[in-house]
Amino acid sequence: MNNKGFNIVLFAGDINVYSMARAFHEAYGIKPKAYGKFPTGPCYLSEIMDYDAVGDVDTQEGFMRTLGEFSRQHEDEKILVVGCGDSYVRLISANKKNLPDNVIAPYIDVDLMDELINKERFYELCDRVGLDHPATFVYRKEMGKDFELPFSAPYIIKPSSGIKYWEHPFETQKKVYCVNTREELESVIDDIYGAGYPDSLIIQDFVPGDDSFMRVLTCYSDRNAKVKLMCLGHVLLEEHTPHGIGNHAVIITEYQEALCAKFKALLEELNYVGFSNFDIKYDSRDDKFKVFEINTRQGRSNYYVTGAGANLAEYLVTDYIDRMDIPERIVRNESLWMVVPEAVAFSYVHGRGYHEKMKRLISEGKCVNPLIYPEDKGFKHRLAIRKNLLSHFYKFRKYCK
Repeated sequence: MNNKGFNIVLFAGDINVYSMARAFHEAYGIKPKAYGKFPTGPCYLSEIMDYDAVGDVDTQEGFMRTLGEFSRQHEDEKILVVGCGDSYVRLISANKKNLPDNVIAPYIDVDLMDELINKERFYELCDRVGLDHPATFVYRKEMGKDFELPFSAPYIIKPSSGIKYWEHPFETQKKVYCVNTREELESVIDDIYGAGYPDSLIIQDFVPGDDSFMRVLTCYSDRNAKVKLMCLGHVLLEEHTPHGIGNHAVIITEYQEALCAKFKALLEELNYVGFSNFDIKYDSRDDKFKVFEINTRQGRSNYYVTGAGANLAEYLVTDYIDRMDIPERIVRNESLWMVVPEAVAFSYVHGRGYHEKMKRLISEGKCVNPLIYPEDKGFKHRLAIRKNLLSHFYKFRKYCK
């Protein structure tokens, strides 16, 4: 039992987990327990957490067995369980009523979660509450090639259900597709359904603009479904590998109260609890911010919030362990978050004075890379992180044209 009287269990093994583990370590000196599928990645060999690879941890049986064993080993502690990937978050939500008594799961019920993470139903909700989103066509397999789109190319293609999509891998699989012709569109559709994907697809009007037109919004809603934290990030650069398209690489925090207010209204109408994360893009054609999706968890880039002075771990602990009220906050602090080397950031971020702002924040000590943490001192871990950083030079040369 640690001297704080509570413990943390994180599920997954990527930068999302590492960022949350770092937040808990910074705030409380705690080394969270983390479970992922593979003995690789940024969590493997880390000294700020106790990471174990469990091959079936993303299944119903493996998840319940793993969490149950940990809870029995720490039966005198309260345990906060935090999912850092969609499949883990859904497992936590679906099993809330069956979790051990000492486990706290700060998540919405699974029925609402399924409604929100399904993009088709999420856009229907946006229409009801007046949130702007790109023009959208819902494609179903039975339509074949006999369908007309209400907008012209280029087209964005993505699955309604990300969880089901990644359960059916294929060679040319991407997180999101952008195609320029009808022929390319139909080819992508054939590839996706040929791999066995069972759900609908979302075909959308392409919102023009490079990575710097993107925004990311992270929110925390307390146990009473009141929004207590909102932090908007201005994305300057994204990754461009096939599986990493849309993953953030460089973010500067940004304050826009009116935009935040729209999402606060949505979350509180839904009686939402826990972390939420929205991908948004500015459309210069009509001067509107258009939402792409909601993640019913903190995003993989969540440390941009902690790095700006709003430690995400403290929100969970204050809310569920201390049972204290949390002041409402929209983050105003300006901070730079990067998961690529500075040379890559300055080479691929373009236009509108961003370099000057980045240089200023770096010189002021307001720049963070969540994976570069001085307290994580293991040599093999540090070497792996450095190798990962260097790999971005190759990846951006290859994929970012």
